[in-house]
Amino acid sequence: MQIHIYKTPELAAKAAATLIAAAILAKNDAVIGLPTGSSPVAAYRELARMNKEGVIDFSRVTTFNLDEYIGLAGDHPQSYRHFMDENLFDHINIAKENTHVPSGIGDGAANARAYEEAIAAAGGIDLQFMGIGRNGHIGFNEPAAAFSDQTGVITLTPSTIEANARFFASAGEVPRAAISMGVGTIMRARRTLLIATGADKAGAVYGLVRGAITPSLPASALRLHPHCVVLLDEDAASRL
Repeated sequence: MQIHIYKTPELAAKAAATLIAAAILAKNDAVIGLPTGSSPVAAYRELARMNKEGVIDFSRVTTFNLDEYIGLAGDHPQSYRHFMDENLFDHINIAKENTHVPSGIGDGAANARAYEEAIAAAGGIDLQFMGIGRNGHIGFNEPAAAFSDQTGVITLTPSTIEANARFFASAGEVPRAAISMGVGTIMRARRTLLIATGADKAGAVYGLVRGAITPSLPASALRLHPHCVVLLDEDAASRL
């Protein structure tokens, strides 16, 4: 695991965008796994800028998002499909049919199986980008008794619901379940990239870097990945 600490969240985001751009420059039909959340937004702005200036070309890139809320259609303003369109896809020259977000509508188990099959059909993920939750979740893989192997339906913990309530009118409106790539799905990516910014992530980052490798802190599995880069700002790294 390579760890890089930056003075500001903006610098960490630029580093993340640089690594994603490098993956696309090395392989113009790269398959990139993407997250939502507050930490990646600045990286997405930087990627859109590089695309607009002609530095990188997304026309042959395929993307798979980590997760989606159960019960929210893609046109719902709080869905992760809407988030990705608004923050990245509508600002780059990517073919929308090459952008994949799990479906939160219909049979969750069937949707999860289909998503895992789609990733395999695409040849697997070349670079998986992600954030980390306050409780150490990656994707929506919450603390559990065992690491999840494949994409599946996850029941969200109260702490995750509380953390995401800021995006809704109230905590009562936050969905209680999500469909998410499994920890195993993430670990099968050829390279992984995690960004964490802000003091509220310091505890999870400590567990990621120095704690036990345990499903009670799902991100800790990344310590076993052969190619993992972690980008932190000083606040997120404050307990290391």
